[in-house]
Amino acid sequence: MTRAGSFLTLSADRYPDRPCFVFGDGSHQTFAETNSRVNRLADALSTAGVSTGGRVAVVATDSGGYVEVLLACMKLGATYVPLNNRLQSDELLTLLRRAEPTALFASSRYLEVCRALAPQVGSIRLVGAFDGEPAPGVVPFEELVDSGTDVEPDVPVSDDDVLGLAFTSGTTGLPKGVLQPQRMVKSLVVNMSIDYEIVPDEFRYTASPIFHIAGQAMILMHVWRGFPTLVLPQFEPSTVLRWMQSGRLTGAFLVPTMVSTLLEHPDIGAGSYANLRSIIYGGAPMSPALLRRALDVFGCDFINAFGAATEGGLQSVLSSADHRRALAGAPHLLGSIGKPAFGVELRLVDEAGADVPRGEVGEIITRSDPVMTGYLEMPEETARAIRDGWFWGGDLARMDDEGYLYLAGRSKDMIIRGGENIYPVEIETVLADHPSVAQVAVVGRPDDHWGEVVVAFVTGDPAGPAPDPEVLREHCRAHLAAFKVPVEVTVVDAMPLNASGKILKRTLRERLSSPAPA
Repeated sequence: MTRAGSFLTLSADRYPDRPCFVFGDGSHQTFAETNSRVNRLADALSTAGVSTGGRVAVVATDSGGYVEVLLACMKLGATYVPLNNRLQSDELLTLLRRAEPTALFASSRYLEVCRALAPQVGSIRLVGAFDGEPAPGVVPFEELVDSGTDVEPDVPVSDDDVLGLAFTSGTTGLPKGVLQPQRMVKSLVVNMSIDYEIVPDEFRYTASPIFHIAGQAMILMHVWRGFPTLVLPQFEPSTVLRWMQSGRLTGAFLVPTMVSTLLEHPDIGAGSYANLRSIIYGGAPMSPALLRRALDVFGCDFINAFGAATEGGLQSVLSSADHRRALAGAPHLLGSIGKPAFGVELRLVDEAGADVPRGEVGEIITRSDPVMTGYLEMPEETARAIRDGWFWGGDLARMDDEGYLYLAGRSKDMIIRGGENIYPVEIETVLADHPSVAQVAVVGRPDDHWGEVVVAFVTGDPAGPAPDPEVLREHCRAHLAAFKVPVEVTVVDAMPLNASGKILKRTLRERLSSPAPA
C-alpha cells in the first residue's frame, strides 16, 4: 500500500471535482481544491521549520483546516499531535512540553490560551489561528495557505515512521504519548473500510472529534476512498438531525451518548431517515435497550466497533448482519462486541498469557498492523503493553461457542464517559492536593446517558478543614477538564483496605447507589 501522504493526492487525481469536505452551511470544497490547499500548507509549514519527523500540535474544534493540517503533515512526513480541546491550560502545557511541537494551531475559542502557553514551550516557532480576529504573534491559517506553493512534496517515509502522537491523558503526572506509525494509520483505514461495509458512493459524518483517533481515522478513510465528509465544528444535535433527515447523508459514526441525545431530541420524528445506510457506534458500551430504540427510529443498519483504538486500533466488530440476526431472534447478540476485526489476531488470556477456555473471562490481547509503536520515552510502559508482538490493552471479555465476545470489565480502572477515556489517577492527584483530603479513590458509576460517570470517595485530613464535597468539586473544576470532574464526592470515615493496605475500589463500587444525573 502507498504511503499515507498519498491518500489525498490519489483521490484528487481520480475524483478532482467531487466534494471532499461539505460544511454545515451546505458549501463544499472539492478534492482538487483540497489537494492544492494542502500542498500549499505543507510548503508553508516547511518554510516555517516543520521538517520530516517534526511535530505539529492542534487545539481546536473540528474544521476543514484541522483536517488539512493532518493531511499536510502526512505529505511532509511530519507528526501531527491533536490535543483534547476540553483540557485546562495546565493540562495542555504538560502535553505541549512533552510533545515539543514546532507549530501550534488553534481555533478562536482556544487561541488566547495557546498564545499564553506558546512562550513556555521552547520548541514552538509558529502559532496559527484557524479563525477569529488577528492577534499579535499569530499567523491566520488562510494567510499561511496563500503563502505556500502548490507543489506535491516528495518526502520518503517508511511504515515505521511516526505519523501521529496521541496522549492517553493530560495530567500533572507524566502522560502517555502513543506513537502511531504510518503502518498503523494505513492499515486502520483499510480495516475500517472493510469492517464498516463502506461502498464507493458514500457521504458520511463522524461525530467523534478529530482529536480522537476515531475521528481522525474515519475522515482519513473517507479521503482515501474518495467520498465526501460532512465536517461540523462539534456535535450539535439539531444540526446533526437536520443532516440525517436531509436525504444526503448515507451514514454516521456516533458514540452511544450521542445516540441517546438524538433520540431524546424533539425533532427526532420531524423527518425521514430513508437514505441512511448505517450508523457505526463505539467508544463506550451501548445498552441493548438503547440500541433497540435506535434501530426502531433510524431503520438503518448498525455496526458496533470496539477497540483500544489509540493504542491498538480496531479489535472487534459486531456487523450489520449480526444486528439483523439479533432482531430476528438472537437478542443476546445486542450485548456483544462481535468477533475479531479484519486482519486482527485476538486471544483471551490469563495473567500468565495462557489462553482461557471458551466461556471464561480473560484479557483481550491482539496482534495486528494497526498497533502503536509504543509510548513516547516510556520503555517500561511499552514493554508491558506490547509483549512478543501482542498488544495488552487491559479489557476483559469472554467468548461464546460461536466466537462472539462479551465485555466483562477492565483490568485497569479507566472510566469511559460518553466516549472519553478518564484515568482515575488524574482526578485522585488533584483531589489529594486539597488540604482537607487525606485519602482519595475515584471510580466509575454506570449511567444510562453517559455510560459511566466519575465518582470520588475521600477521607478527611485531621490536620485540615473538614472535606466539603462542593468545595472539592470546585477544586477539580479549576484544574481538570469538565468531563473529568466528579459528579459526586462522598466523604467516608475510612477507606476499605486489603491486607497490603491498598484501597479496595471494588468495595467502593459496591457502595454506589443508583445513577445520579451528571
